[in-house]
Amino acid sequence: MTLLASTTLLVLVMDPLGNVPLFLAALKNVPDSRRWRVVLRELLIALAVLMAFLLAGPVLLEGLHISEPALRISGGIVLFLIALKMVFSPSEETMVANHGDEPFIVPLAVPFVAGPSAMATVLLLVSQQPQSKMACLAALLLAWVVTAAVLVVGDLLHRVLGRRGLRAMECLMGMILTTLAVDMSLQGVRQFLQT
Repeated sequence: MTLLASTTLLVLVMDPLGNVPLFLAALKNVPDSRRWRVVLRELLIALAVLMAFLLAGPVLLEGLHISEPALRISGGIVLFLIALKMVFSPSEETMVANHGDEPFIVPLAVPFVAGPSAMATVLLLVSQQPQSKMACLAALLLAWVVTAAVLVVGDLLHRVLGRRGLRAMECLMGMILTTLAVDMSLQGVRQFLQT
């Protein structure tokens, strides 16, 4: 995959627009003066988790003897399920537990930004290009910057676009991710049939 394709895939999986209402709900009781610091801290934790998967991914896959076609097919299925949730599920804003405490790691960093789908995507990207780990790292950093920019200005986006506007954007991202997921699974099947 190209750098642009890898970055786009990671941005779609991290789903920054879909996470805006979740972040706002989780940070409802955090003072405005601290809110952006908390968001930045959680984003840095999520980046550290995803970088750990990027660096340890090849060793993990080799240890488990997982073939590349199997990883492509399973990665496509996981991404497809995530895409379906983005397209059809209502906002999960009401599912965010908020007891007045400042969130730490859970749920903002993990699983909202560095969720299972983002971790699986990072593993998939690094397994497809084991010789160019730096390209995967660059894609991850670019996707993180886009996600961070969206979440830092999430309050403004929520006021401008509204809940329906954010939901429409998330559905559009889900449709794009559905296409990428199907293509990934088909590549895995094609690769399996050629072996």
